[in-house]
Amino acid sequence: MSRIGNRPIEIPDDVEVSVDGQTLRVSGPAGELERQFSDYVELNVSDEDVVVERIDDTREARGHHGLVRSLVSNMVRGAKEGYEKVLEINGVGYRAEERADNFIRFDLGYSHPIMFELPDEVDCEIERETTLKLTSADNELLGQVASKIRALRAPEPYKGKGIRYRDERIRRKAGKTGA
Repeated sequence: MSRIGNRPIEIPDDVEVSVDGQTLRVSGPAGELERQFSDYVELNVSDEDVVVERIDDTREARGHHGLVRSLVSNMVRGAKEGYEKVLEINGVGYRAEERADNFIRFDLGYSHPIMFELPDEVDCEIERETTLKLTSADNELLGQVASKIRALRAPEPYKGKGIRYRDERIRRKAGKTGA
């Protein structure tokens, strides 16, 4: 019995949800999302909510029940409000600047600049050359893009230089104590 999977998902007034077989489409003021779901669950859409029901009690169906409910909930929230992740760049000379055609240029202490291409579904706003604000209606895609940007220069524990999430805490290590 999935506690999360059994809860219905309320549909806000300005969000439209439609099901075609196992494909769910959600559109709202922040964007439009579409996703194909597995055959282990059934999606029932009414005017005010979405209910996820599993087909049978097999292990796979039970495993997909809560997952699909969470994914549908994220889609509805993303279409209504959108998601946001903020990345900070720390280090002398480390900076980012927006280029044309959805590219971001990073100077991260390497011998060359790094050109990173953003997907069309993700928007980026650069504040003060050291703060990136990524927004998207798709939470999963936004997390992947933020993770790839962070991996360009992960924060190191001695001086804290690199790219980190705004709410991330870097545990600092003491350096050598030489005489």
